[in-house]
Amino acid sequence: QVYLVESGGGSAQAGGALRLSCAVSGYTFSRNAMGWFRQVPGKEREGVATITSTGVTRHADSVKGRFTISQDNGKNTLYLQMNSLKPEDTAMYYCAAETRWINWERLLSPDEYHYWGQGTQVTVSS
Repeated sequence: QVYLVESGGGSAQAGGALRLSCAVSGYTFSRNAMGWFRQVPGKEREGVATITSTGVTRHADSVKGRFTISQDNGKNTLYLQMNSLKPEDTAMYYCAAETRWINWERLLSPDEYHYWGQGTQVTVSS
């Protein structure tokens, strides 16, 4: 079983920054992929950024140049550094993990991930 616990959400002004963390247990980074996803009420969950066990990253176009995903294998922690925040970044952010291989074009698809955290709210005001 894989357990994921997010932290670091909160409120920020537009142009500000937040860093999300995801503590991982029951899973090693030698497995396949982890990622950050977000969802607002009434909309589908969308991929924000993902990272494979080999360190390959993929970021959604909407966050490229502003958000950066990283992982600390020694601490079993996944991070999402969010800079230059915009009001449209407001959402519940979820950490996810998957042990199976995921094709590159599917890395940002929530359907490919089986393990999920409870989420942390990010609110950006203008």
